[in-house]
Amino acid sequence: MYVLKSRREIEMMRRAGQIACNVLAKMREAAVAGISTGELDMIAREEMLREGAVSGSRFYPTYEEGKGFPGWTCVSINEEIVHGIPGKRVLKDGDVVSLDVALHLNGYCADTCATVPVGTVSPLAQKLLDVTKATLSMAIENIRPGRRWSEVARLVQKNVERNGFAVVREFVGHGIGRQMHEDPKVPNFVTGEGLRGDFELRPGMTLAVEPMVVAGKRDVKQLKDNWTMVTVDHKPAAHFEHTIAVTEVGVDVLTDGRRPFTL
Repeated sequence: MYVLKSRREIEMMRRAGQIACNVLAKMREAAVAGISTGELDMIAREEMLREGAVSGSRFYPTYEEGKGFPGWTCVSINEEIVHGIPGKRVLKDGDVVSLDVALHLNGYCADTCATVPVGTVSPLAQKLLDVTKATLSMAIENIRPGRRWSEVARLVQKNVERNGFAVVREFVGHGIGRQMHEDPKVPNFVTGEGLRGDFELRPGMTLAVEPMVVAGKRDVKQLKDNWTMVTVDHKPAAHFEHTIAVTEVGVDVLTDGRRPFTL
């Protein structure tokens, strides 16, 4: 089951998306060699508080009671795919770092992410970033009402694999709105039999589309902090994400900051 959003609700999500876009931009600008992941998180915290937003990551529940996520954002470096906990680790030249910003504003959510290079990165890492970012753009360009999500997911998977990379299967995109994670699940792959839980794209659907791509094998594992997910072969990962709304004619990106908030 999923909830179609009204024009007003989509505009409220756009306002949240504008703030998330601004937070991400400030983190990207600060992501240079010598800064710690905790300092990046504090930059995001200050911007959210200034705008009256609430982090969607902080205190997010886990399976252990009382062990919610401790950061305001997720900051994942190199082989870390998602859910990296901000802390004392310092960025180094050649790292790639995924900056994942999720927040609530006036009861509506937005979720966005980008993986950025620190200084000069390897050709493999740069290709990984370029392919993953282009894959998100391709997915968005192919969203339109009446289409099955499996058609988009198949394009995503094929584009990633033809470039010699792999799509993470354990984590997928999701519906978003009043809650950070709503139905439906939005995978970036299909199986040989198709896509379980496939759905038709309809006007008013709001989705977080987020390809997660790895340079080596797609196998992942969780670290002992019970949050950080890494590649088992220690190859780098990339993660790009936008919150979008399906419209009558195509798609409206709510976290790119390009359209003004109107109500």
